[in-house]
Amino acid sequence: MEDVFIHGRSHDDAPQAVSKGRYLLDYAETLGATILVALVLKVLVIEAYRIPTGSMENTLLAGDFVLVNKFIYGATTPRYVPFTNIRIPFFSLPAITRPSSGDIIVFELPGSSDDRPHEIVNYVKRCIARAGDTVTIVNKHVYRNGTMVSRPASARVDESHLYPKGFAAEGIFPRGAQFNGDNYGPLVVPKKGDELTLTVRTINMWRGVIEHEGHTVSIDANQNIRIDDVPRGIYYVQRDYYFVMGDNRDNSSDSRFWGFVPDDLIIGKVMLVYWSADPSAHGEGILGKLNSVRWSRLGAVLH
Repeated sequence: MEDVFIHGRSHDDAPQAVSKGRYLLDYAETLGATILVALVLKVLVIEAYRIPTGSMENTLLAGDFVLVNKFIYGATTPRYVPFTNIRIPFFSLPAITRPSSGDIIVFELPGSSDDRPHEIVNYVKRCIARAGDTVTIVNKHVYRNGTMVSRPASARVDESHLYPKGFAAEGIFPRGAQFNGDNYGPLVVPKKGDELTLTVRTINMWRGVIEHEGHTVSIDANQNIRIDDVPRGIYYVQRDYYFVMGDNRDNSSDSRFWGFVPDDLIIGKVMLVYWSADPSAHGEGILGKLNSVRWSRLGAVLH
């Protein structure tokens, strides 16, 4: 008796075809689930970042790759349309804790849309003060609420050069203040609910806060401060802010120069170095790549 053929196969081959198809389907489902879990972990829990500059030396070095805990401060859904700089509404999960003084954090560079670079820029700095704290720097020593903050053991500070108190450094925050990177403040970090007095003398300090919270700021012909084109002498802060600095104190663009970090721009806490390669090392081939690896830094837990 002749075999029965279905679409070119014999009837005996059909179970094998079904089994193979089922295997491919199971494989595709497993692969898809794995990719989905990896994406969820990346968005909500842990993400890897590369350190591009030396502003955190010697705690972090250019060429370090770090793992960042995004869950601890309240993970968010994606903040931008993928592969673009277009900001979109995002949802934040409840935070387990808030950044503390001494935490090394990753955050989006603050500033208005006009100030921000075309590409999304994430910074890594050390949290120095939280909302409501008062920051003062005296001869390169940091004080929080009048108490000296211990300098990280790995921090880089050039004690041989010092800008004196009262010397106004170029580009310092707030504009017009008689501050510099070595002698700074006192400056109060704004917190949610704070009442800010708005004058032509204080507006440079608070403009970034008000604009970040979705308002326009202008000064009219009578020297009145206008918020959303309405004269205002008082403004109530809507969220918490932080003051951050790099451990390489003499070579860091940080809150001393561009101001406060709002809580909604904080991404996570740096945990450890999982890979490190010296970008200045030269060499060809696999051997050259291996020679650039800083093996002693792999797995280093950060404090």
